[in-house]
Amino acid sequence: MQKLALVMGSTLVVLAQAACSDVRTPTTPTRGAQSSIAHLNVSSSDHVVSMLDACDGPSFMAQGIDCSRTAGVKFEQFISELSARGTVGAWHFAPNNLMLQLGQTFSAFNRGGETHTFTEVEHFGGGIVPVLNQLSGNPTPAPECLALGPTDFIPPGGSSDSDTAEEEGTELYQCCIHPWMRAVVTVKHG
Repeated sequence: MQKLALVMGSTLVVLAQAACSDVRTPTTPTRGAQSSIAHLNVSSSDHVVSMLDACDGPSFMAQGIDCSRTAGVKFEQFISELSARGTVGAWHFAPNNLMLQLGQTFSAFNRGGETHTFTEVEHFGGGIVPVLNQLSGNPTPAPECLALGPTDFIPPGGSSDSDTAEEEGTELYQCCIHPWMRAVVTVKHG
């Protein structure tokens, strides 16, 4: 049983490397796209959702995955936790439930070391990295994740555009790279 787990673990690492290095499935924007991403002054938003992760720069970079942090969760630990739980606790949106009144603004700010997206989706689903979809139990990508543009990728220290709560109801947001990173925004009339 341990041999099977080791073989499976090694296979998953190879799959993650292949998915993250596939040029058709970007996990980070190109250099030109990064410079065109608006860096919002987060104080201009009523509410800010933090995009968080704890990637260990050296071990993630060894897999070809950009990470601006110098220490944290090693890549092997990341894959192990994702395989066991379908999520990695340090990779999340905070808060993951946001209550707003009509007219309030909100945005997302990347406080992590990896690139993320803060993508509004009709229904939660998978993202753009097939192996992360598989390991998180989200085999079908959310259609909105398949239509990302270069400015949808938010690098460490970057922000999403601010959005204004213009109608009552519930909106869903997820990271299209790490699909277990999710937030529910509920808008109510004052």
